[in-house]
Amino acid sequence: MNPSPLLDMIDTPQDLRRLEKKQLPQVAAELREFLLDSVGKTGGHFASNLGAVELTVALHYVYDTPEDHLVWDVGHQSYPHKILTGRKNQMHTMRQYGGLAGFPKRSESEYDAFGVGHSSTSIGAALGMAVADKQLGNNRRSVAIIGDGAMTAGQAFEALNCAGDMDVDLLVILNDNEMSISPNVGALPKYLASNVVRDMHGLLSTIKAQSSKVLDKLPGAMELAQKVENKIKTLAGEAEHAKQSLSLFENFGFRYTGPVDGHNVENLVDVLKDLRGRKGPQLLHVITKKGNGYKFAENDPVKYHAVAKLPSEVPAPEVKPAAAKPTYTQVFGQWLCDQAAADERLVAITPAMREGSGLVEFEQQFPDRYFDVGIAEQHAVTFAGGLACEGIKPVVAIYSTFLQRAYDQLVHDVALQNLPVLFAIDRAGIVGADGPTHAGLYDLSFLRCVPNMIIAAPSDENECRLLLSTCYQANSPSAVRYPRGTGTGATVSDGLETVEIGKGIIRRKGEKIAVIAFGSMVAPSLAAAGKLNATVADMRFVKPIDEELIVRLARSHDYIVTAEENAEQGGAGSAVLEVLAKYGICKPVLLLGVEDKVTEHGDPKKLLDDLGLSAEAIEKRIAGWIQAV
Repeated sequence: MNPSPLLDMIDTPQDLRRLEKKQLPQVAAELREFLLDSVGKTGGHFASNLGAVELTVALHYVYDTPEDHLVWDVGHQSYPHKILTGRKNQMHTMRQYGGLAGFPKRSESEYDAFGVGHSSTSIGAALGMAVADKQLGNNRRSVAIIGDGAMTAGQAFEALNCAGDMDVDLLVILNDNEMSISPNVGALPKYLASNVVRDMHGLLSTIKAQSSKVLDKLPGAMELAQKVENKIKTLAGEAEHAKQSLSLFENFGFRYTGPVDGHNVENLVDVLKDLRGRKGPQLLHVITKKGNGYKFAENDPVKYHAVAKLPSEVPAPEVKPAAAKPTYTQVFGQWLCDQAAADERLVAITPAMREGSGLVEFEQQFPDRYFDVGIAEQHAVTFAGGLACEGIKPVVAIYSTFLQRAYDQLVHDVALQNLPVLFAIDRAGIVGADGPTHAGLYDLSFLRCVPNMIIAAPSDENECRLLLSTCYQANSPSAVRYPRGTGTGATVSDGLETVEIGKGIIRRKGEKIAVIAFGSMVAPSLAAAGKLNATVADMRFVKPIDEELIVRLARSHDYIVTAEENAEQGGAGSAVLEVLAKYGICKPVLLLGVEDKVTEHGDPKKLLDDLGLSAEAIEKRIAGWIQAV
């Protein structure tokens, strides 16, 4: 028997719109089963997609996509959208090299109205499209779908503030599931949660009017009813605040509708049809459950935010796994706890990435020194600056790609004032399946030009701990950038030793060729150097850079090679060229880094090989270059 007779009929939203409304619950059920099967095989973002199935079906049923614009915030929840828009048969390639991207991507489909991967961009982008359509005379509709986690970011409110003062047709759908990747924090999610309580005054009156004739005839019933009435009055008191659930958004100039059940697809269709015909800025508040329809994800939406593949419903026999190498994130998390135990001034700050940045244990051990500020990278950095002004030692745990969002604050609020804030920059370099929106390929370039910054790039796990301790002790802004995943498997010290700032070390002595390597490129450079008999320097620091070592290597070797997992433009290789120019040294130099193009998603090893940054590729590139020069 065909498990998905309706879904198999749908290749595009036009096919979906040919169905009757009463068939949509079955479509949603089939779509959820298909999603469970496909993500179970490929891995990928999971719980957020399960929570958005009915909403996605309703949106494509009501709106004339791709003429109408659906703008998904972050894009974690876009898999059902991809399935309904002609990519169902490609879902087995999700997040794989050459396959579907894990986020909406304009070059992938005309239905992906706006490329995304970071949070809180949807309202601004959809507003831009709505204004453009108005100016061009197009009768299209623009819809922004944003979660309550992403709504906490300042950019979302900037867009709301702008949109509410414009005569433009725009719908913002607030997908409220009380989660982003981690549970939401801050005042806004609490406000939204309290406002889901509806006005109980009418309910109380109805209960009393309809049941009084029955209750006075039942022994003890009136006493019970009085208790129920008191409870309802308590809820009604809270509901006085709920009456303002619309005021927050209507004060921005939006007409508020909701909250509505985000898993009742037929009701969603009716609501959306009404909203599509309305003029001006509209906001629809939808209540969903992250992981809906899969019990593991419902019970633990943090763990099942993204998965490698799904577990069996029947637990497999427990097998003791071999000891795994610690990831750089785990090395950082352990160092943070150890350093905090040694220095009570240390506090940790994360912009809504507790699990991803390795802060779970720190929060448990030092709850009063842990600050999750929500999806608010700009605020996280300025907050750290304020703490540093008063003698606190902040450590900002942040992904390289998300630090981009706080660049002005890093410059203006921290670096220009020379405040001792340590940035622990995770996911530096190629990140694999998450693709270009999450790649950490620019931090060396945009940090190098900032005054007072110290920038360190560890070559293995123990170096990561050493450089974290070193930069923490520095009385200036500093950054330690490390890659996703595991390193070489180096034994990690349990101490808090430091090294001299701005000094590199020689890892291998060779002849003629000197490879000046940074961070994650030290290991593949060493592997390549064995066949080339090259010298390899582990620079440790990108800023201040070890000028003496660079000059010594340049004067004692015929060829200079730099290697970094960062954009070539303005990166560590550029710093080496600046030193050579400063000292008037003219030698052939080969820069190995990420060339000036947008990288793809896929297996990191494959991507590094394609970029010419694997050990084998480095060896071939150096050998070919020497022959050419």
